[in-house]
Amino acid sequence: MLNSGYKKILILRFSSIGDIVLTTPLIRALKNQRKTVQLHFVCKQSFADTLQHNPYLDKLYTFKADIDELYSSLQNENYDLIIDLHNNLRSHRLIRKLGIKAFHFPKLNVQKFLAVNFKKINVLPKQHIVDRYFEALKKLNVMPDGKGLDYFITESDRVSLSTIFQNANTKFIALVIGGSYFTKQIPLAQLNQICQNATLPIVLLGGKSDASIAAELMKLNPNLVNQCGILSLNQSASVIQQAEWVISSDTGLMHIASAFNKKIISVWGNTIPEFGMSPYMPNPSNQILQVKNLPCRPCSKLGHKKCPLQHFKCMHDQDFSFIKDLESA
Repeated sequence: MLNSGYKKILILRFSSIGDIVLTTPLIRALKNQRKTVQLHFVCKQSFADTLQHNPYLDKLYTFKADIDELYSSLQNENYDLIIDLHNNLRSHRLIRKLGIKAFHFPKLNVQKFLAVNFKKINVLPKQHIVDRYFEALKKLNVMPDGKGLDYFITESDRVSLSTIFQNANTKFIALVIGGSYFTKQIPLAQLNQICQNATLPIVLLGGKSDASIAAELMKLNPNLVNQCGILSLNQSASVIQQAEWVISSDTGLMHIASAFNKKIISVWGNTIPEFGMSPYMPNPSNQILQVKNLPCRPCSKLGHKKCPLQHFKCMHDQDFSFIKDLESA
């Protein structure tokens, strides 16, 4: 049973969008299985939208640049326990300063290092990161509830399809442009192949930093609906919720799509699904696209600003001709 002294728990996961969304099954299970526990969460301010409407959290703390911004406030909360889902030097420093007992999740840095640097040495467990997050709750006897990811948006963030299409019942593909690293991003030529083969209308989603490539894609395909840099994160989530299909590389919006149980085509470049970051509890129609048997892949556990070998075959060799069949799938 949960120690009766654990009445107020702080969860740490500072970034990024996808990683934070992947904590939501743990948040829900902990709150539902231990209803009297107060749950607080810390993340960077730039990612607050991912959790600001989560009903299972009692308080959300955010910081702009450094976790020390919150130290006094967190110290005054008198937490009984910290669940460390970030597990890095910053989270360890905060835990030491607060002097509070903490449980950590296994980050697999060594296993990922071996996979990246010695491709044939694969000792990665066949376990999603969500299930590894739950390792931090073992001593609390809190178990996964099998209900997938959560993502909550308010009515004010809901996007009416009538503002995008003449027919509000239009079936469409949400195509996510960009990614946190260049080597995770679908290149322009492959994005164009998707658009050329698609039989459903396409809505482009992404941030302001993706606006230039969206503009280039629009020149090649004028009938696209470009929402890159126009919609907020939660508005983009609303569009994804209404999409028939979502096509995305390894991005936060991919995990938001998974929270809505959408049909997802996830496109993998320099990283691999075996790192444990594939769509969680996937829709049966989901497809994972990757160029297998490349001797240079994976080349990083996160990503690079450019392909280390200059050829970027992990993305350029992807074939999207099957997109023409999505409408009937």
